[in-house]
Amino acid sequence: MPDTASKTSNWTIHFQQTTIGQYHPDFTSPYAGLNSQNATGEPVAVSITSTLFLGRRLWEGGEFYFNPELSGGKGVGRTLGIAGFPNGETYRIGDPEPVVAMVRLLYRQTFNLNHSEMIENNDAVNQLAGKIPSSRLVITLGKFSVTDIFDNNSYSHDPRSQFMNWALMSAGAWDYPADTKGYTWGGVAEIINPNWSLKAGITMVPLYANGSQFDDNISKANSISAEYDRNFSVHKRPGVVRLIGYYTNAHMGNYQLATNDTIYHKDITATRAYGRTKWGFVINAEQEISNAAGLFARISYNDGKNETWAFTEIDRSVSLGINFKGTSWHREEDRLGAAIVINGLSDDHREYLASGGYGFLIGDGKLNYGFESILEAYYNIKLTKFLWISPDYQFVLNPAYNKDRGPINLFGLRGHVEF
Repeated sequence: MPDTASKTSNWTIHFQQTTIGQYHPDFTSPYAGLNSQNATGEPVAVSITSTLFLGRRLWEGGEFYFNPELSGGKGVGRTLGIAGFPNGETYRIGDPEPVVAMVRLLYRQTFNLNHSEMIENNDAVNQLAGKIPSSRLVITLGKFSVTDIFDNNSYSHDPRSQFMNWALMSAGAWDYPADTKGYTWGGVAEIINPNWSLKAGITMVPLYANGSQFDDNISKANSISAEYDRNFSVHKRPGVVRLIGYYTNAHMGNYQLATNDTIYHKDITATRAYGRTKWGFVINAEQEISNAAGLFARISYNDGKNETWAFTEIDRSVSLGINFKGTSWHREEDRLGAAIVINGLSDDHREYLASGGYGFLIGDGKLNYGFESILEAYYNIKLTKFLWISPDYQFVLNPAYNKDRGPINLFGLRGHVEF
């Protein structure tokens, strides 16, 4: 991605547009349910997002950012039937018509801690050029994506330039608070030092699972997230480990109740009540291994007793991958990545689906359970100063945790413009 030399600026403006097309051939499917991935080859599914990133310095340490975004298109099989869905730019909606929305509207205030030295900050997306304290307290208030601040990773975090799978762009088992498009309202405080950082925030959650409307009963519906980051080095190569914990309250349904009580007829939405919670953790690590390569890994877990509410139907996930710069083949700005991810369900979640229940993303009517295992490889090619093209391949074994269906071979092509 392009870098701009650091200089003090009161304004920042950037733009991106990403288009992704994906297709899979026919795969084995002895049966299917309401939320199954389509087993027959269908026309290429195309998604598009266009985002304008505007920022303004208000006063010393104070910044305001506004991001309108156009999004449209669809994912393969109506964005259903794969827990680690293959297109991170496709939201959990079925309407392909382009829609413009205000996805970020936030205020950020930075305070210098202990009169620390000032360091250079380059102009970037939602980042103003200028000097910032090396040790600082940062307060963010407004509408944003929780993953803008938490669960970052240099090699696996951005579906517009890196891995596209949902379980690789973020920690798969973190049911992070968000609306259908991936954003929420709230506040986050960060203490950042040269060698470590500590972050904590509270945000709103949807009124319904995978909903676009937020629950304003904040005392009973909210999500708390916390993260500790530690920088280190191995043989003088930089690395980072991030430890994340989260606790969500929401008007959720309960898997065991929906499965065992015949009153509810396997309908988890009928069991929804306040007082239901979800908690879990993420271990996120990255390590540079050479001037042109780095490794990353994530382990994530949630208790899986109550229904998936915002992200995707994964209760346990492990991922491991590697990223290469194109230096050795004289393509400095190109990137090559390969990764594997293994997703699983809690016992309660598994039994609910096996009994014929449905979530908002997966459900084949019955279930021969197995870990959902995914391989992804991509090559991000810089064609011009502002344009990148990325061929992408994903292999999905046991889609939606069902050993009776699949495997699925997915072929994709991503085009990305940024300036």
